[in-house]
Amino acid sequence: MLGPVILAASRSDRMRRLISAAPVTKQVVDRFIPGETVDDIVPIISELTAKGLQLTMDVVGEDITTPEQAAAARDAYLALIDHLKDLELGERVEMSVKLSMFGQALEGGHELALANVRPVVEAAAAIGTTVTLDAEDHTTLDSMFAIHDELRKDFPATGCVIQAYLFRTEADARRLAAAGSRVRLVKGAYKEPAEVAYQQKHEIDKAYVRVLKTLMEGDGYPMIGSHDPRLISIAQELAHRAGRKLDEYEFQMLYGIRGDEHLRLAAEGHRMRVYTAYGTDWYGYFMRRLAEKPANLQFFVRSMITKG
Repeated sequence: MLGPVILAASRSDRMRRLISAAPVTKQVVDRFIPGETVDDIVPIISELTAKGLQLTMDVVGEDITTPEQAAAARDAYLALIDHLKDLELGERVEMSVKLSMFGQALEGGHELALANVRPVVEAAAAIGTTVTLDAEDHTTLDSMFAIHDELRKDFPATGCVIQAYLFRTEADARRLAAAGSRVRLVKGAYKEPAEVAYQQKHEIDKAYVRVLKTLMEGDGYPMIGSHDPRLISIAQELAHRAGRKLDEYEFQMLYGIRGDEHLRLAAEGHRMRVYTAYGTDWYGYFMRRLAEKPANLQFFVRSMITKG
């Protein structure tokens, strides 16, 4: 199993230096992270939305160690929202945020993260869009869900992410599958212990389907975060059985992965949202993309061999 090895490498300063210095790395990173600044990313937003796609934007960042860094992450999202306002795209472009970037892991981190994320959610609502809180490792989730509940009091469209590989997720899905909720379901991309998470792919896939069935049969708005053709087909069948119209759920996939499938689903009338990351602190995000899917790692290794 290479995934845990890659995730361990994502926390290694030595591996960070080695991979960052490889001549081919920028070329491969650009596949998943198409820009470093807001000015870089605006043309990408315009291009993808012109093709009938929707987006969720992630300003990548890792290892926040001071309140000042957390405030800078907040300000980066506020700058993004200022640019989105000029594009007048409304809910077609939302934001995804990791609360760790807003100071969640620091002393007093729960209150700090809530204080930093609230103005981002307020600014997003002011331009007609919203924010989804990304899930991180299992130790952060109670805080994330509490912040989600608090934000939804004033901004009910605030979304959250649940991870199929965690044992707790079926209960979380039942609680969240309520009217007005927006829930993205993903398999999970963090190394979690066997005490809290399924470890085998077939177990995770089965859990994904069980949780998705709960979301589809509920009253909320499911967001299917998967590139797996089989799970996409199952999602369509579950939506049909639940009597859902095409605008009552959506698919979400990462920028740089299965781009033809993005366009195919959009052409069929599905809501198709592309998770698009940008920024200079790309290393942790990039390594998780490699860990999630062997094909991503193979792509990187081939590029290192042929271009390095």
